[in-house]
Amino acid sequence: MKLTTVTHVSLDGVMQGLGGADEDRRGGFERGGWALPLLDDEGGAFVAQLFQRADAFLLGRRTYEIFAPYWGAITDPANPVAAALNARPKYVASTTLTDPQWSGTTVLSGDVAAAIGELKAKPAGELQVHGSGNLVRWLLENQLVDELTLLTYPVVVGQGTRLFPDAGPDAALELVDFRTTPKGVTIQVYRPSGRPDYAPATAD
Repeated sequence: MKLTTVTHVSLDGVMQGLGGADEDRRGGFERGGWALPLLDDEGGAFVAQLFQRADAFLLGRRTYEIFAPYWGAITDPANPVAAALNARPKYVASTTLTDPQWSGTTVLSGDVAAAIGELKAKPAGELQVHGSGNLVRWLLENQLVDELTLLTYPVVVGQGTRLFPDAGPDAALELVDFRTTPKGVTIQVYRPSGRPDYAPATAD
């Protein structure tokens, strides 16, 4: 399966608490819910299509614990996001989650890289990661990501957890798709392409 990541970020790279005021208040975060006012019909349709495209989902523990009580409680088959999440296999990378209540969930707690490698070795399909910042960073560092989708919202949040840390591994990316929604959300799809090229140092 192809492993793809889907991340909603502000212009300053924040990915925390995008969906609601109380979604994720870790670290005293008080600016939750910044994405929904900017997610128009076109952006919402794109997100719905992403979920429908997935054959399975891979989530970090925190994102799983946000998704499970919300999406797991929606039984309307006409809701494309809930329908996909409830019907398809879900894998959670966690050493602390022991008793998942959401049907169709498998916890990956041992050799996570090997387990993900086995999933990726399946002949077809798409293994989708939503949110899960720590997991996404780890997947990129271990060169397990085939494609990244970034939805960048025209807002500076000014606080909160960012997708990429101040210091970390570098990566070159190839842009394979780009579009903008009416409310200014830019959707970029990238494929990792190794290490970046850097300009040579200049002589003094």
